Amino acid sequence: MVIIPSQDAFGNSEPGVVDAKPKLYYFHGRGKMESIRWLLAAAAGVEFEEEFLETREQYEKLRKDGRLLFEQVPLVEIDGLPLTQTRAILSYLAAKHNLYGKDLKERVRIDMYTDGTQDLMMMIAHAAFKPPQEKEENYAFIVKRAKTRYFPVFEKILKDHGEAFLVGNQLSWADLQLLEAILMVEELSAPVLSDFPLLQAFKTRISNIPTIKKFLQPGSQRKPPPDDHYVEVVRNVLKF
Repeated sequence: MVIIPSQDAFGNSEPGVVDAKPKLYYFHGRGKMESIRWLLAAAAGVEFEEEFLETREQYEKLRKDGRLLFEQVPLVEIDGLPLTQTRAILSYLAAKHNLYGKDLKERVRIDMYTDGTQDLMMMIAHAAFKPPQEKEENYAFIVKRAKTRYFPVFEKILKDHGEAFLVGNQLSWADLQLLEAILMVEELSAPVLSDFPLLQAFKTRISNIPTIKKFLQPGSQRKPPPDDHYVEVVRNVLKF
């Protein structure tokens, strides 16, 4: 254990707090937390703990304790801070681990690219909560949209940029989230990258970065696609 200064909600130092692993509060599944797991484990190689929400009572305790700023999860406790709102958490982690570009121009490109891939991934996440027939129709639409709207954009970015990564010449949050999105769409349609050779090479290249390769192996904290049990738990906890 190492004693480090912690910070309050305003960034003020509070000495004497024991350093600890980040702790993640979410359901035992992907959802909005999965990209956070990717940033911590796959990009930064950071170990973290998880508390899985399985009952309404767990959620209510977090809410009543004032730990959910807008009464929403995910919640991440890190560096003495209780962080909520997915985009804020991801931005913090990307900046903390040098995955957010070297200047404002690189950062805004990373923001554009991650916003795009997040839109695509949330389409997949939301489809899991549809009735069976509607779910399959949604998945077919998502694969088509990936092939006609999202992947052509990133194929062109890689061609025009001419580097191994999407922004600058080093790994960024944008690369990580694009790989995550590609793998999610491939679960719906394995040959989805057949018309995108640069994305195929990108997928292979980024997947072989040691920390990412480790995260993609069985037994990691990466979560599987949502199943009926996951959907039921989320509905019961959040009451929708």
